[in-house]
Formats: sequence, C-alpha cells, structure tokens
Amino acid sequence: MALYEAYSHPALIRYKTNICTRATLFVVVVLSLTYIPPLLVAYRSQGFWLKRSSYEEQPVVQFQYDMILIGATNTAGNYVAWSTFPNFNRLVGESLRIPSVSVSVIDASSPFASSYDLANIIELYQKRNCFQKQSLGVIFCRMMRVKVTKPAMLSLLLIQAVAVVLLFGWYHSPPSENTRGRKVHVLLLSSWRSGSSFLGQAFSQHPDVFYLMEPGWHVWTALQEGGARSLRMAVRDTMRSVFQCDLSVMDSYVPQQRNVSHLFMWSHSRALCSPPACPLTPRGEFSSEPECKKQCDIQGLTLAEAACRTYSHVLLKEVRFFELDSLYPLLRDPELDLRIIHLVRDPRAVFRSREQSAKALARDTAIVLEQAKISEDDKQYQVLQEVCRSHVGIYETAMLKPPDFLRGRYKMVRYEDLVHNTLEEIDSMYQFVGLEMNDKLQEWIYRLTHGKGKGTKKDAFKITSRNAEDVSLAWRSTLPNEKVKRIQDVCKGAMSMLGYKTVDSEREQHLLDLDLLIPRERYQFTWLPSKSTTVKP
Repeated sequence: MALYEAYSHPALIRYKTNICTRATLFVVVVLSLTYIPPLLVAYRSQGFWLKRSSYEEQPVVQFQYDMILIGATNTAGNYVAWSTFPNFNRLVGESLRIPSVSVSVIDASSPFASSYDLANIIELYQKRNCFQKQSLGVIFCRMMRVKVTKPAMLSLLLIQAVAVVLLFGWYHSPPSENTRGRKVHVLLLSSWRSGSSFLGQAFSQHPDVFYLMEPGWHVWTALQEGGARSLRMAVRDTMRSVFQCDLSVMDSYVPQQRNVSHLFMWSHSRALCSPPACPLTPRGEFSSEPECKKQCDIQGLTLAEAACRTYSHVLLKEVRFFELDSLYPLLRDPELDLRIIHLVRDPRAVFRSREQSAKALARDTAIVLEQAKISEDDKQYQVLQEVCRSHVGIYETAMLKPPDFLRGRYKMVRYEDLVHNTLEEIDSMYQFVGLEMNDKLQEWIYRLTHGKGKGTKKDAFKITSRNAEDVSLAWRSTLPNEKVKRIQDVCKGAMSMLGYKTVDSEREQHLLDLDLLIPRERYQFTWLPSKSTTVKP
C-alpha cells in the first residue's frame, strides 16, 4: 500500500500515512456529492453540450374572419348589405354592396404602420430567425440558446476542481505567523538535570525566539512552604502572562524596585541582551552571558516586555510541572498557540547529576516531596520516583489517549537522541514549532556539543562547551552499581516506556560499547478525528 505525506495543524510537520483512511474516504464522499448530482441534473435536462440548435415550425399561418355588414339608407325599407358568406350575398340581390371599410389606429402614411400588422410581424420574425428546406417544405427557426462546447465544459469542470483543491488545502494548511498574526508559544517541559538548559540555549540563540528560563522559579521561591501540587496553578498563570509578554505578573515575586537581573537566569536569554531590551548583541548574533550581565542589567521590565512583543516565538523552559492536566487551560486558550516539547533523560544519568547539585536543589526537592519528612538517603530516590512517574503520566496522556486540543501539539525528545544526532533532532524541533535552521546556528550548536571533558561541579548550572557523548555516559563509570540497581527498581516502568535498557551487572554497566538506548520509531502516527492532528513524538 502506498504511503503519502500528511500535514497537521497547527504544527509544520510531515507524517507518513496510508491513503486508505477514513479522512480520505470522507473527502471522496464530499467531492462526489458536490459534483455528481449537479452533473446528473444537467445531463438529464439539456445534456452536457448542444446537439441540435433549431426547432420546427408550420410553414403557413392564416387568420380567417367571417362577418355580415348591413346598413340602412335614407329610403324607408331599403338597406345595403355585404358579408363574407357567398350564399348570403346572393340572397341580398340588388341590395348587395362591396363596402370600403377602414379602421386606422395609426396614420397610414407612418413608416411604423406595418409594425401593428400581425402578418407583418410574423413575416419579419421568420426572415430574421428562420430558414426553409425546400425538400421538406418546413420552416426551421433558431432557438435562443447558448452553445457550450465539450472542451469548454471540461475546462470549466477542471477549473472548479482546482479551485476546490486549493481551497481545501488552504483551509487545512498550517497557519503561518504572518497569516495568523500572532505568536507561537513553546513550553520546554522537562525535569532538573535533564539537559534542558542546553536545549533552551539552542532555542534562545535563534533570532526569532524570545526565551526565558523557569518563570516558575519565582513562584516556588516566594511560596516555598507549599507543595508542588498546590503551587502548580500559580506557576501556570505566571507562564500564561509571560507568554503574552506581560511581565507585571512578576510584581508578586520580585522586589518593587526591580531590574531585569531579578528575572531568573535572565542573562541566558539572548533576547534580553539584544535590542530593544539591550543594545549589546545585534539580532542574528550570539550573545555572551558574562558580557550581558555586565551591560544589560536595566532597571524595570518595560524594555523586556517590548522586546518580547517583537519576536514571533516565545519559549519558556519549565521543570515544575508533573502532569499535563494543569496545562489544559493554556492549550484551550484561543489567545495562545501552545506547543509542548517534553525532554526526558535516562534516570540513572539524572540521579548522578542531581547528586552533584543536591544542595542547590534542596529547596525544590522539599517542594516536590510536599515538605514530607524523609531521610537524606532516600530523598533523591523519592524525587527521582516522582520525576519518573510524571514522565510516564505526561507521555501516556499525550500519546495514548490525548484530548482533541492536545493532538499535534506535543513532542517527546530523549536527551540521548539529542546527543547522538544533535543537529537532526534540533532541526526536527525547529520544524515542530515553525522555525528554520541556519548555518550559523548549526556551527554554534556543533561547537557547544563537541567541547572537551564532561564539565565540573562548578559548571553544573552553566552552559559551557562539553563533549555531549561523554556527559551522557558519565553515570556508567562514576555511579555505584548498587545505586544503579535501586534507580532501575524505582523507575522501571518509565525506563521501559521511554526506551532505556537496564543493566544486570556491574560489568554491563561499565561496558560502554553496550548500547542501553532502545531505538524509537521515527514516526508514530495515528489518524484520529481531532482539532489538531497527531504529531510525531
């Protein structure tokens, strides 16, 4: 069976699908009902083209009038008479007269006098519209009918078909930024220590993206006595305001005399280091985080809001959502065109990275665990269990039985795939949100992922040039096998669903040639009736 490419709204993505689907059948039925009934009516009434252009008429049209005229004379008893009946005229005898009777409606000398004569009208019509075949003695008169030839009819049908196809394609094509006249909003959803900062920078350096890291950080910092479940609505509402370039939402979480530097990790946003927010970095150039810190700490957030409004895409990175339900209002919001990129990573690598940053993550750990009293030895495993549970829940919701408003707006990416095929994966994500890769970005991404070493503890929260392959495999040489086994027990379901193999021994763990990543299907596409069609994971 042949495969065809299908496109979805609102994402600019290609899929592979069979032509024999319910959607194709629906289109065929609609087109059949549109064309066939009118054509049948036309054919049964007059035909598709003129086969005969005349009708027959009798050659002679006569009018006969019978009358009797009797007139009295001055002599008593005398009269004169005349009629159209010959026998009556013979009976009248000497009283028979041939009358001269004239009734005139118009002056006889007028050139229009003959126009009122029925005989003249018929004769004139026949001269103009009729011809006579001598052999048949019949007069043929032309019909007042437009003649449409077969080529003309086929041309009209072809034009109509092309118009319907173009209209159908235009209606179902993904709307671009220009046609929609509004922004594309992207949520980079992940968890701590999963490579989201690097991926965020790959978007931040794009000249069409306004990027901001973790606006939920302000909420959790201001309300740190709460738990993740109770704070999720506040984080969502904060994100909604930032998506709409309204930074006044930060009034509740930052000092009254605020600077741009009060925004979390603000200097990692190229847009806040470029005009109109700051003249340091021209659009299209790559920003320098140290230089931005020195020169772009401007008082107030007015210029940051102005900068946000000049970009076609607003991307927020967030690690503080553990399910998709709380994001449903954003997905339903007609003012937002939200796409979700879900970044996951091998739980064993996440655990190893979290151990290095345990103190910096202590506050977030307490909120994730709902302020529960848990021993220090178990905290990291409990947090990792919550992270794995959230990945499973989000993936199942988005891919197995997604609501209509979520289809076509979710994409799951594994950090390991991103490391192995960096440019290909980032280009795929760019296409998902409607961005284009360029040569300068490719070169910058290559240099960032092909540095030397794995990075140090001091670099844990910095975006530095490292060897991405070494970083992704670091846990296999540094993490004790006992911890690896416990992690595998805690996240067994998530690892199976997301495509990570377990290791059964310390030897397998240290055997770096053993690939622990299960290849995923490039396209997992199901055509279901929805407002936004399914997207490749």
